[in-house]
Amino acid sequence: MLFKSLSSDAGMPDRRPALLGKLALGLIVLLLVAFLWPLRTVPTGSRGVITVGGAIKGIEAEGFLLVAPWQKLNIFSVRAEEATVEGAEGSTSDTQPVKVSLTVRYSIQTNRVAEVFEKYSHDGNLQSYVQTATQEVFKAVTARYNAPDLIAKRAVVSGDILTALRTKLDLYGAQVINVDMRNFAFSPSYMAAINDKVTQEQLRLGAENKLKTVEAEQKQKVAVAEADASAARATADGQAYAQLKLATAQAEALKVQNAALAQNRDVLELRRIEVERVKAEKWNGQLPTAIYAGAPIPFFNPQGASSGKQ
Repeated sequence: MLFKSLSSDAGMPDRRPALLGKLALGLIVLLLVAFLWPLRTVPTGSRGVITVGGAIKGIEAEGFLLVAPWQKLNIFSVRAEEATVEGAEGSTSDTQPVKVSLTVRYSIQTNRVAEVFEKYSHDGNLQSYVQTATQEVFKAVTARYNAPDLIAKRAVVSGDILTALRTKLDLYGAQVINVDMRNFAFSPSYMAAINDKVTQEQLRLGAENKLKTVEAEQKQKVAVAEADASAARATADGQAYAQLKLATAQAEALKVQNAALAQNRDVLELRRIEVERVKAEKWNGQLPTAIYAGAPIPFFNPQGASSGKQ
């Protein structure tokens, strides 16, 4: 029985080569389908450049698209790119060497993708062009400024570089977004001179501020003294005015008294006569035994005395 079973298995055909052939054929079909699959995608921030035999046949936007087997899809970036220039060298109008590091952000103009793809880059990378243009523009701009202005007007210089670089890179179909300047420096000797000048300027400003402080203190003292003098003068003027008013009042009073006396002389004379009459009536006829100098002499009538004795 064993012999018959072996002889029957030996008589069956071997199917393994057929299976291997089918697997190989299926793999080839899959590769062909994958290679000839017409549905492709263009990622965000890119454009699809369709070429046939190297010639541009169309520019496609982001998303799905059908590509024929005889066409080639090239992914072209229109996103913002960055180019860095380290140690760009230039010279000022007063022949001072200057170095700076710049970072330029740019992107390809979407309406010029075909031009850039044909002339400059198949993927939108213009870094080498941007670096070369940036160095040229930096040299041209710094040559228009002297060293002090280049330091004091850094924002203006950056704006000039940005404007000139936009014009320059527009020739390559790129648009400049912004330019950053870093590590702005002159030669060591010039920087030392600048530091010395800054130090001297600070010392000068410090001396001026100290002088202004002293002047302010002196002015304050003068103001206080003038205020005290004004107060004393005002007090003296007030006292003098009061004395003047008092003297004026006294003079006016004397004038009034004199006027009154001048108007009443007759009355005074009558009063004097009346007083003399009263004294005469009261006299007893006896003369004083002692008469002092300046004392009044009583009224004496020698005739009346004589007649009385007779």
